[in-house]
Amino acid sequence: MACPVRILFHSPRIPQNSGNAIRLAAVTGAPLHLAGPLGFELTDTRLKRAGLDYHELASFTVHDDLEAAYAALLPARVLAFTARATTRHTDIAYRPGDVLLFGPEPTGLDPEVLADERVTERVRIPMLPGRRSLNLANAASIAVYEAWRQHDFS
Repeated sequence: MACPVRILFHSPRIPQNSGNAIRLAAVTGAPLHLAGPLGFELTDTRLKRAGLDYHELASFTVHDDLEAAYAALLPARVLAFTARATTRHTDIAYRPGDVLLFGPEPTGLDPEVLADERVTERVRIPMLPGRRSLNLANAASIAVYEAWRQHDFS
């Protein structure tokens, strides 16, 4: 069975991260949504190279902006991943349909996005002190696999 959560990248900037997330979507079944503006073209060879031949195997949708993504994905819980949160990703009981929201590289989610009433919870992935952030695709992988693990990979 597929992973029950959905991945949402808000305004991603690095095509390789989105390409890796396409592979993540293909191997877990977690649909990937990209909310513009994008920092690259969908025809970028780096996006295609990072996604390898998984593009056709992934559920992958591009939205003009975050509002359009929310219109397509809500109602659902929106779990915003940020280094400034106190709730760890392992403390969440993930539900089918949850949206895992990640911000652009290198800034992360803007304060306005984090303060939006549609964000249900702010979530962090633990890191050593003094470290700024994880790679976007790696952070999404950690969160998706935790959600899928909680559902016994089924």
